[in-house]
Amino acid sequence: MDLNPKPKAGPNRPFYKPPENKATSSQIINEARSSLRTLGTKRPFTPRDEQRHLFPSSSSRNPESRPPSSFSLGSRHFDGPDSRPVSGTRLSPLDHAPRTPTAADLENILPPKPPASDPSRPQARRGANARHRIHNQHSAEGYTNKESGPTPHRSESLTDVSGGGGGESGAGEQQVPRAHSGPKERTPALSPEEGGIGDAKDLTRRLSASVSSPPHSAGSRGSREGTDSRVSSGGSRRSSAGQSRGGSAGRKEGEESEEFFAQQVAPLLDQMAALNKKTECEKMLGLAGDLYNLLEDHNCLGKHWRQRSTVLKVIFRLLDVEDTKLLLKLARLILALKVGGNNLLNVCKLVFKVSRNEKNDPLFLEENILNLLLDTIRSTDHVTSCEALIYCVGAVKFLTGNSDILKRLARLDCVKVLATLLHNINKTNKENGKVGDQFGHILVQLAAGLRNLADTSSGRERFIAHHVIEGLTVLMESYPGDSDLMLYISRILSKVTLHTDCCSVLADQHSSYKAFVQLLNRHLKKDDLVVRLCFVLGNVTAKNEQARQRLYQEKEGLDTLLTVLKTYDELDKQGKEFANMSASPEESESTKDAINKIEDVLIKVIRVLANLSISEDVGPFIAANQQLMTQLLSIIDRKDVGESEELILNCVATVNNLTFYTTKQTSLVQQHVAIAESLLKLMLPDKMESMLEAARVFGNLTRHKPVRNFLSKQKVDAMMVTLLDSGFREVVFIACGVLINFMVDEETRPLLKREGGVKKCVEVLRDFGREDWQLSAIVCKMLCNYSARMTSTTDCFGQPEAAQLSDLLFEYLDRDSALSSVLGEGAGGEEDGEMQEYITETWENEFCPVATQLLRRMEAHASPLEPLEAPG
Repeated sequence: MDLNPKPKAGPNRPFYKPPENKATSSQIINEARSSLRTLGTKRPFTPRDEQRHLFPSSSSRNPESRPPSSFSLGSRHFDGPDSRPVSGTRLSPLDHAPRTPTAADLENILPPKPPASDPSRPQARRGANARHRIHNQHSAEGYTNKESGPTPHRSESLTDVSGGGGGESGAGEQQVPRAHSGPKERTPALSPEEGGIGDAKDLTRRLSASVSSPPHSAGSRGSREGTDSRVSSGGSRRSSAGQSRGGSAGRKEGEESEEFFAQQVAPLLDQMAALNKKTECEKMLGLAGDLYNLLEDHNCLGKHWRQRSTVLKVIFRLLDVEDTKLLLKLARLILALKVGGNNLLNVCKLVFKVSRNEKNDPLFLEENILNLLLDTIRSTDHVTSCEALIYCVGAVKFLTGNSDILKRLARLDCVKVLATLLHNINKTNKENGKVGDQFGHILVQLAAGLRNLADTSSGRERFIAHHVIEGLTVLMESYPGDSDLMLYISRILSKVTLHTDCCSVLADQHSSYKAFVQLLNRHLKKDDLVVRLCFVLGNVTAKNEQARQRLYQEKEGLDTLLTVLKTYDELDKQGKEFANMSASPEESESTKDAINKIEDVLIKVIRVLANLSISEDVGPFIAANQQLMTQLLSIIDRKDVGESEELILNCVATVNNLTFYTTKQTSLVQQHVAIAESLLKLMLPDKMESMLEAARVFGNLTRHKPVRNFLSKQKVDAMMVTLLDSGFREVVFIACGVLINFMVDEETRPLLKREGGVKKCVEVLRDFGREDWQLSAIVCKMLCNYSARMTSTTDCFGQPEAAQLSDLLFEYLDRDSALSSVLGEGAGGEEDGEMQEYITETWENEFCPVATQLLRRMEAHASPLEPLEAPG
């Protein structure tokens, strides 16, 4: 009789289906005793970086093509005026009402000024000088017409909309007016009936109103993004009366804004500018905090406030201080004022520089700097401000290494912010039809941050909710050559796939199997990446039958796994040889570490093969691969169980799964004896776990007569009888499984009684019967095989053993007696009810049939006459 018949799938048995995140008691029992078993292993160890760097110390990136981790940074790197280089790209009109024409419009409407070099015109006219004065007056307030086209714009608005350009506009900064405006740059004048400009007097009145017009209110920031209304040929037109009323209200608000700046903000700025940067940092800290609170209370943070550039110019000049806390305070102000272009890049560098030192971590828990960092990531365009995002996300990556900050970031839903950026980059790559290499620098920082966020209590749920796993799968396809990024992604997946729900999500990504296979082939010698990829595949295939089939069906899937196994087995051999030749202790220690890493890869890849082989559809094909079996036996023969226990146990468990499938191939049948011979070295009393794994394989191999003959000569059958009284149910279960097959041969049956095996079997039934019907069933199977040709119950079992066995079988076959401990208790919950149902079915389907057969046989051959005692 075979050991452990093939387990039933049981699709209509809901108690076999585990809860989402927890295995049931019945499943644990079945998996522990199944001939085909998935393997578990520990997650690969990730050493903590001693220093914080933008990229890992083992990065394969070219130092010349990647952003630096160290740099000098001071006030000179920030731009005062909000200049913007001419891009030649015309911006589309914004969707809002037009504003009152400004002096820039007047310049376009009036005839152009002739060139100063024209000898026929000795001096500029007074009218032109007037236009110059008006133009300069407006330039000082931040207005200019740099964009080629019919519509004048504010340079600050252009910079903020496009995300490019230099720094922020400075109040009072003089800008040179254009010397000439061509016909294409002129804005056509509107007639008074159209709500346009009338005569010169009316134009002057309107210009005066526009100069004092206030910025947009805080309530309009969300829709207008701080940009000015402007005249557009396609925009709606307001009446003259409406413009007059708006101008009046605007003047009032403008006066209030100027009064607020002059009376409250300017004094603070003056005090900050007057302080000594080295000796009065504490005072400056207080003033910086006061300034932030003041601007926040009056809704002056963001881009919409007119005096924003003046404030920024003062802050920029203070950035040469050495006090880290003050630098972070100033960076907080700059981020809150929503800078763009070069200033955004440099403030992100500033925060990054502060975050590199772990001693500064507590500073980030103060106030709202973390909120501002996440808001910056959320609102910054990854195309136009790629480098700024590299440093901003890099700072967040560093901060996730601090447990307190990590919890705060998790509460702020940092996972969602990073996931949104991840999906946006994937979308841009798809739309462009190619991947952006610069995006890879952002993604390395992003993936490293997500790796740490995966450890938070809500991390797994957020990863699933924001489709992080799906996004990472796309990156595996898009950036297979970026080993840094792939390493961080593998670290993330190695964490989240410890949970069944995340495994299901990854298993459903059909393209992921191809990506895994390609990565293993491409980075075959990168052990830190390969070990994690194999670990993830092991997690997925351990919990998902569909994943086993898809990985096996993937082109070159099995061949790739075998290549990994062969490659690292060869590296392990070479490492051992070098270790034997190594003389210095330093070389020996280094070689030992390298060998441990290689062994870890072997453990992980063998686990994947073992998990694949438990599939009834895939297993027979893998079992027919002689190369795999030869490789496994080579490792078992070469390795010492004391030094490489986990590796050997994984090899033996894989051999167990492969030998489960019966085959008619002569070559494989002949190989079974060689397998048994290799496993004999594991039958050591002081290595119980390895001995049990070997015994599991013997349970499969002893189905073949040549193997039974070989093992019987090696006294393995006697060793199994000895294990029957070990007191451990699992040990007894495995020993009985091997003895079932030995009892098929009539010449080996006497061994059981001679070694006291029958008595031990009765004791097992007595001690564990009601608690474990599976164990009771397999004991009865073994006794059935043992008594197959008996003629007398007493002669076969012995008189006291036969009587005890008969009484136990009668008792256990009575339903009320056998299940009293289960049926007599009330259901204590869904899991308890499931366990009761499982125990009842096991008793009915596994124990009762074989116990009934054994009892009938004993009754049929029982003798009513008791033997006489021998004469004294």
